[in-house]
Amino acid sequence: MIDKYVHRPHPRIEQRKTEGPAKVDDQRGARGRNFFVRVNAKLGLKVTMAVGTMWAAYLFTFLALFALPSAIHQGTYFVVVWLSSSFLQLVLLPVIIVGQNIQAAAADKRAEDTFKDADAVLHEAIEIQKHLSAQDEEINRLVVLLEAATKSRD
Repeated sequence: MIDKYVHRPHPRIEQRKTEGPAKVDDQRGARGRNFFVRVNAKLGLKVTMAVGTMWAAYLFTFLALFALPSAIHQGTYFVVVWLSSSFLQLVLLPVIIVGQNIQAAAADKRAEDTFKDADAVLHEAIEIQKHLSAQDEEINRLVVLLEAATKSRD
């Protein structure tokens, strides 16, 4: 029996050995981009990290509440304007960023887990290939014995 199947590993298998899963942190450095993009990415990240904390939310709440008495004094319309433009925007911005950071961490965890699962499946597939090759060798050996036994009867 002649082997008709030749296993050709997918090129992505070698590529996976040098890479890990894509993560949010990988995007922070803006690697490989021009100087201005890198500077903007770093500055934007620093501002986001500073504003995206619950401490910033508490500070903005205090800042917004500082303007509340003036809005109340000016009337209902200004209270609504204060609520929508000052309080909600100032307070919700850092809270939303905190939530986004938590979601990004969860996405990184999922990416890492998916990468590990895919890596495990890849290794299992390689073991299956080895097992099938061993079976092919044994089948070839048995075919040779069977052919020899058949020829000796003739």
